[in-house]
Amino acid sequence: MTAMPPSPQIEPQESRWHRFYDSDLVYAFRHSPVAILSALLSILMIGGALVGPYFVPQDPFDPAALNLMDGMTKPGVPNEFTNNVFLFGTDPQGRDMLSAVVYGTRVSLLVGAASVLFSMVFGVLLGLIAGYYGGKVEAIVMRVADVQLSFPAILIALLVFGVARGVIPPAQQESATLFLLIVAIGLSNWAQYARTVRGSTLIEKDREYVQAARVSGRSGLAIMALHILPNVMGPITVIATINLALAIIEEATLSFLGVGMPPTQPSLGTLIRIGQQFLFSGEWWILLFPALTLIVLALAINLLGDWLRDALNPKLR
Repeated sequence: MTAMPPSPQIEPQESRWHRFYDSDLVYAFRHSPVAILSALLSILMIGGALVGPYFVPQDPFDPAALNLMDGMTKPGVPNEFTNNVFLFGTDPQGRDMLSAVVYGTRVSLLVGAASVLFSMVFGVLLGLIAGYYGGKVEAIVMRVADVQLSFPAILIALLVFGVARGVIPPAQQESATLFLLIVAIGLSNWAQYARTVRGSTLIEKDREYVQAARVSGRSGLAIMALHILPNVMGPITVIATINLALAIIEEATLSFLGVGMPPTQPSLGTLIRIGQQFLFSGEWWILLFPALTLIVLALAINLLGDWLRDALNPKLR
């Protein structure tokens, strides 16, 4: 009798989690202390802004929750009248600055994330159309983008915000401020996405898989959405991460200039604008803690975006 050949050994397939953990991106992240620290800070601050309002001592913008006797309490020092202690101190109205910073961070993150999403969708759509169809459409979109990029983003945002406020009735302006800020900041940053996506689309549209999709009868919209867009998401993700930090700073700048969020719904920029009025009278904490929060938040997100850009760059591998 002939011996039966040994059955082939079937190697166990790696799980999706192991493949993800062993990927180049995760490996680069695990070996980058700056990326780990910036990611932890970003998660901590974003998570604190989302769930913090449920744990802070008070709603800082509810007049019924404030006690004027707690006004101007120094950080960590018991108030001389009520004996209450506030970690970040209080302002003249007795508003707990820790609670105000948490609520302000929440507003700043909302404006920053929504404006980045708006500018990304708008810029990616125009970039895909310009790169895929070319011709006059490409020329018009790219010339508008070139003109916009020749001006600072803050000036574009101020122009859009000012024009929009001139159209909206005065009684509705305060309630529409959040929406106007998102649109103004979004319209000031779409050009970067459009130029990047247009360049990537010019390369991708001549690839074999796009030609095959055309031959199979797919429409131009389907080709852009299902074939080209997934292959240009890498640089889009990097730009969006970096622009989130820039959008938060831009919103803070607008609010500091007095054309952003109102004091009844303040962002970090509004708190900084209010705090600088008390800086030279000795109440330094009213300015310091919102400013430090803004700096740490923007720096952490920016460093994370810089790492992501380097990690996705094949020339640096």
